[in-house]
Formats: sequence, structure tokens, C-alpha cells
Amino acid sequence: MATKKMAIIASKGTLDMAYPPLILASTAAALGWEVQVFCTFYGLQLLRKDLSGVAISPLANPAMPMPVTMPVVVSMLPGMEAMATSMMKSKMKKKGVASLAELRTACQEADVKFIACQMTVDLFDFSRDDFIDNIDYGGAATFLGFAGDTDVCLFI
Repeated sequence: MATKKMAIIASKGTLDMAYPPLILASTAAALGWEVQVFCTFYGLQLLRKDLSGVAISPLANPAMPMPVTMPVVVSMLPGMEAMATSMMKSKMKKKGVASLAELRTACQEADVKFIACQMTVDLFDFSRDDFIDNIDYGGAATFLGFAGDTDVCLFI
């Protein structure tokens, strides 16, 4: 039986959107699947050395549960993003959810291949020094060479 393969395109850099590709990638790898994650546009945040700036915004996120009902206009106030991020990280820690850094390390230890979109790296004037070690750099063609032959391909 051939090894199952999963390809994930990570295009978002907020806290709530950083977890799905890392959870799915680490789980699939733990099941013995070959996994590649192509990080493009804001998804490049997943590969930055410093993950402390990954935040969640209550603005335009109507499904986000809040401890008290608040009008949408309150979401725009200064400090609300930091408060929402702090609350979410605290809740995750309390519930035993791994941090982004822990999940990313688990992925790398399980041989998940991360590809940083070279076009996006260039577009945002990033340096390779901004990113963690042991990742690849390539474009859509690099990723599609793998994704075209996978059992599961996801865009997150």
C-alpha cells in the first residue's frame, strides 16, 4: 500500500487560522502520511522565527465566542486585538492546547516539509533570516509538483 500524501496551502497568519494547518499536518504525519505545507502570503507567519506577533482579531470574526456580548464597534477599539489574543492564548493553555511553536516543532520532528513561497518572501521584503531553519523556498510550481499527486489537498 502506498503512503498517503497530504498537501496544505496555508495563506492566513492570524492565530485562529494558524492552528488548522499545523494540527492537520502534525496529525497526518503522525499517521505516517507524507505532508507538505506551502506557506504563502500571510501564511508565511507560520514560518517566522518569532511567533509572538500572531494575533486574533474579534473584528469581522462573528463566530468568535466572547465572555460578554459586545457591539461590533467595540471590536475596533485600540487594545481589543491584544485582549482577544491574550484571552484566546490563556484559554488554550488552560485547556492543554499546544502552542504554535510546539505544533510547528512537532511537525518538523515528524518530517513535515514546509515550503515558504519565494514570491511572497520577495514581495514583503523578508530575509531568509526571518524564518526558521530547515524549510524550503519555492513557488507554486514547486508545490504543485507534490500537490498534484496527493490524497488530500487543502487550502486554509
